[in-house]
Amino acid sequence: MKNRKIFINSAGLNQPLKDPVSRETLHSARAYRLQRVREQLIRHDCAAVLLYDPINIRYATDSSNMQVWTAHNAARYAMVFAAGPVIMWEFHNCEHLCSHLEAVDEIRSAINWAYFGAGPRVSEKAAQWAAEIADLLRHHGGGNMRLAVDKMEPEGIPCLVGLGVTLLQGQPLLEQARAIKSVDELELIKWTIQVCERGIRRMADELRPGMTENELWAWLHFENIRHGGEWIETRLLASGPRTNPWMQESSNRVMREGEIIGFDTDMIGPYGYCADISRVWTVGHVQPTPEQRRLYRTAYEQIHHNMALLKPGMSFAEFTAKCWRIPKEFYQNRYCCVAHGVGMADEYPAIAHVGDDWQRGGYDGVFEENMTICIESCIAVEGGKEGVKLEEQVLITRDGCVPLSSYPFEDDWLR
Repeated sequence: MKNRKIFINSAGLNQPLKDPVSRETLHSARAYRLQRVREQLIRHDCAAVLLYDPINIRYATDSSNMQVWTAHNAARYAMVFAAGPVIMWEFHNCEHLCSHLEAVDEIRSAINWAYFGAGPRVSEKAAQWAAEIADLLRHHGGGNMRLAVDKMEPEGIPCLVGLGVTLLQGQPLLEQARAIKSVDELELIKWTIQVCERGIRRMADELRPGMTENELWAWLHFENIRHGGEWIETRLLASGPRTNPWMQESSNRVMREGEIIGFDTDMIGPYGYCADISRVWTVGHVQPTPEQRRLYRTAYEQIHHNMALLKPGMSFAEFTAKCWRIPKEFYQNRYCCVAHGVGMADEYPAIAHVGDDWQRGGYDGVFEENMTICIESCIAVEGGKEGVKLEEQVLITRDGCVPLSSYPFEDDWLR
């Protein structure tokens, strides 16, 4: 590895892809998303929603600032009124980051009352924060003091309730809003997937026996960042015995020729959208063993059987009941769900397996046109040497579902 050049591919991977997203597409996507949020507020008779989750803030306003950091530091928030302004509270001296956004009507300085920001003054700062929120509700809510909140430290609850605010769960409203994609959102998703596939191709090109899992995984990050992407939610790349059971994150393990290497991209790319794709190769791209072929064929069959079922109007319960049945030898190491929604991250719905999984955590609903869904498979014998993880990202259309990814499966493994 030390003597290799960084770029070795001759098929054009040196040059970044050209961003195809127009300003009109971006503006239309922003307007659609904000309208979806307001429709949910009206449906649930809420005056407004208060957002702390950076993905929800991004969805409603397209405002982005230190997304990962603010996911665990409550240092910025937004308030969207059903019939009123969109107000953004920004981190210290970051007001300029939202000045170009047409969806944001007013920018204020955030009051950080989480312990990291307020220390022993949490109660004081939370009271100050709550007074500002309640005052805005009285001013813009038309007499409605019902406020949805997606996430909040517990100290703030009695502060708001004491000022006459009725609190509701905001996360369900945002998940339902995010579930149906517009034509413009789909263009943004397709661009993120194109960037992700460039990263996958780079990994396939760079893969050599003797390199570590982390060295290979870094190429996906490289392509994502240089194309304006943002972060990767997990580190799910594993090789050889670390593929069974699945969910082991990338490490400094040196990969050996002929071993299975699998990954799950979980990539938050350009404009904040997610590309969630899993593929499997052999290290060195050598021919798979008979057992590797068997595992791969089985995972491929599960993915494509379940994709063929998807259509608008089908209930989650019906889909689960008709899904491919996992053979007993693979059941213990099954993936955590059959399928899940995807947009700016993994999102509603999460579809449980039939049987005990459904009884413990399943819930019903209906697939709708323009939902984007990931179909999952993990095939690994309990105690076996290796496993196969596959995942395909699809769009539900009026006629069924179509893949959003064009990255090929290993067709020669299916023979």
